Amino acid sequence: MAALLLSAAVVAGGLTGCSVLSPFTTCDGTEARMKELESLPLLASPPPGATPPRSYDGFHSECADDSGDAWLSAGRVYVYPGTRQEVLDHYRKAAEADGWRFEPQPVAGYELMGSCFTKGEEGQAKQLMLNFVSAREFTEFYGPDIGREFASGAGFDIQVGSAADGAGGVDTSCQ
Repeated sequence: MAALLLSAAVVAGGLTGCSVLSPFTTCDGTEARMKELESLPLLASPPPGATPPRSYDGFHSECADDSGDAWLSAGRVYVYPGTRQEVLDHYRKAAEADGWRFEPQPVAGYELMGSCFTKGEEGQAKQLMLNFVSAREFTEFYGPDIGREFASGAGFDIQVGSAADGAGGVDTSCQ
């Protein structure tokens, strides 16, 4: 009888997300890992001439645990007066010099829309994403003031992510 009651309690707790035995991770206790991601040098090393948007400090970070396993991400947004190819060349060189592995994109021509790099093994795996942002996308998300800054040149978001416990595998598909 006791085993039956214990089984019911574990199942009920698992269904509500409240079980200590749950295999999922949450954002609780992730502050140190988040600080590690936020302080990665690549996030604060844009190409010369790139600046955060005037109407937004450009920095963002979050821990999302709504899918069952917590995912940490930190990033910066920049406005750059040059081309996407110049941004891509800058980050590819800097990332590879820092030990990141370039992950080829599955769609031909996607390299000018963004890039993905991975670093680390089980326990420290991270993903670095470079995404180019249009003025329209920023206007829709942040409003017309910030959107105007992205009307010329290359607006981009550089972001690093990792499983909250560090043990999650890195999705190298970058889609």
